[in-house]
Amino acid sequence: MTAVIESEEHKALRSAVAALGKRYGRDYLTRTIAEGKHLTELWSEAGKLGYLGVNLPEEYGGGGGGITDLSIVLEELGAAGSPLLMLVVSPAICGTVISRFGTEEQKRTWLPGLADGTRLMAFGITEPDAGSNSHRITTTARKDGADWLLTGRKVFISGVDMADAVLIVGRTEDARTGRLKPCLFIVPTDAEGFHKNPIDMELKAAEKQFELVLDDVRLPADALVGDEDAGLLQLFAGLNPERIMTAAFAIGMGRHALGKAVEYARDRTVWKAPIGAHQAIAHPLAQAHIDLELARLMMQKAAHLYDAGDDIGAGEAANMAKYAAGEACVKAVDQSVHTLGGNGLTREFGLASLITAARVARIAPVSREMILNYVSHQTLGLPKSY
Repeated sequence: MTAVIESEEHKALRSAVAALGKRYGRDYLTRTIAEGKHLTELWSEAGKLGYLGVNLPEEYGGGGGGITDLSIVLEELGAAGSPLLMLVVSPAICGTVISRFGTEEQKRTWLPGLADGTRLMAFGITEPDAGSNSHRITTTARKDGADWLLTGRKVFISGVDMADAVLIVGRTEDARTGRLKPCLFIVPTDAEGFHKNPIDMELKAAEKQFELVLDDVRLPADALVGDEDAGLLQLFAGLNPERIMTAAFAIGMGRHALGKAVEYARDRTVWKAPIGAHQAIAHPLAQAHIDLELARLMMQKAAHLYDAGDDIGAGEAANMAKYAAGEACVKAVDQSVHTLGGNGLTREFGLASLITAARVARIAPVSREMILNYVSHQTLGLPKSY
């Protein structure tokens, strides 16, 4: 079975999640945002149905699948107009890292709750002066007896107000070389010295963004995830799923916008025919659909490579998928709004807010320019300018 053809199980999962998403839809999302609440009802129901943990091991309450399965869940919820951003973070990044590198105790403590949605974990890598450059991260952990003391700052950390803990990317000093190396720590959000400050975003979303200040947060030895000497390997084990899931987020959003535009173009009549009969309307929508389908193919390739254990191949494909999906999403949203004309900017049709939201997939978790750097250096073998 190739990545191009979905299995019957994946088709069934797609259909079931689409039905769940349809019961909530865009109206639920916009109402929840307006009320300043979280998407608790949808998150809880998705957890009870087993969708949040489809990628996590069965022995810890998950579905035993992979990122391929979880990307289907996020894409279909997005296509229904009610995506769950924390799917990218809690089960995809944090759940994957703990599943692959965590101790038995860490797995028993966290994975069942991440799988059924009763516990939630955020992810902290981005810093004010380093962005997502893991080589410039200044959050540091130093030994104090058997404990760790963690100090630093993080920005644009999603969902901290909902999270039980944050998986923090810090750096520790190599005892042999004295150089700093990346490490991952599970930091409870109620820990002494852990401070969160909301960031005032123009983009309105159910998931809030935060700045974190870590002021000598004392952590036990078992807060460290995985091997102290395998930091980058463990870090990218979480970042590849993040890029794949961001692609799913973007594709779902693009599909939702395109669906609204197609429905409108089919029904809206000016002069004697529906506007969708005119090629000036129909062709750009068809192009947007093609771009979304192509992005989905690359996302499926990346997910299958990752689930097959090919981290190197998955890294290249995940970056390409995230780039393609971000571009396809922005174009689909833009063309959809343009198709509706003035109606595309009204609350009734709910597309205007997507103009801003669609840009997220171009910017986060890594900019399209950095992906082009990755492809030009890693894939094409061109020299670096930095």
